Amino acid sequence: MNQPIVMALEQAFQDVRDSDIPLGERLTYVADKIRTLNPHFSGLVDNFVDRLEQSGAGDQAPQVGEVMPGFVLPDDQGRLVSLDQLLETAPVVVAFHRGHWCPFCRLNAVGLAQIEQDINPIQIVAISAETQSYTREIKAEAQAHFPFLTDVGNGYALSLNLAIWVDDAMSSLIADAGWDIPKYQGQDGWILPIPSVFVVGQDGLIKARHVDPDYRRRMDLDNLRAAAQAALV
Repeated sequence: MNQPIVMALEQAFQDVRDSDIPLGERLTYVADKIRTLNPHFSGLVDNFVDRLEQSGAGDQAPQVGEVMPGFVLPDDQGRLVSLDQLLETAPVVVAFHRGHWCPFCRLNAVGLAQIEQDINPIQIVAISAETQSYTREIKAEAQAHFPFLTDVGNGYALSLNLAIWVDDAMSSLIADAGWDIPKYQGQDGWILPIPSVFVVGQDGLIKARHVDPDYRRRMDLDNLRAAAQAALV
């Protein structure tokens, strides 16, 4: 395990976890800390992200105005949750994240939990391919009340053109840092979702989206709050 990287990431996460600064600045703080500590690590991440961007990763995901494909997925307590059932009550924010191990996803989960009450009755669901022991971990850390769903085998993300194969160079980098993605997902292979957010109206149509192959960037919380509230109209 690359202890300096893991320890630096954890310290950077703790430094800004409960900060009042915008989520984007919190994410940048963590990224900058790692770039200072290990430019080689950050350079390899930059190269991986560049390849994803050049290949148009995420471009074919559902667009604003299109119907959001449905899902039926188990939550952190093992209960099945469906998009159709959620939409019977209110609009839904569907947020994909890589997992409990990713400090950027952890910060995003904290951010979503911070606006959860602000956008009530709009519902939030977080989705990753991780098994329930890990979805419970990130939910508890974020102090969230919304469900964290397990996308078994990244099947839902694959159907939305949001799943990416992590190449050998990047998977080795992640594994060397001490993160065992196949173990977390309960299966072999290195597939991760592109961190994304979809705001879905009760008519089933996507009202707003944020899809970015650079996992160090996430949807601005003020923009998400505004988009969610607009979906109530």
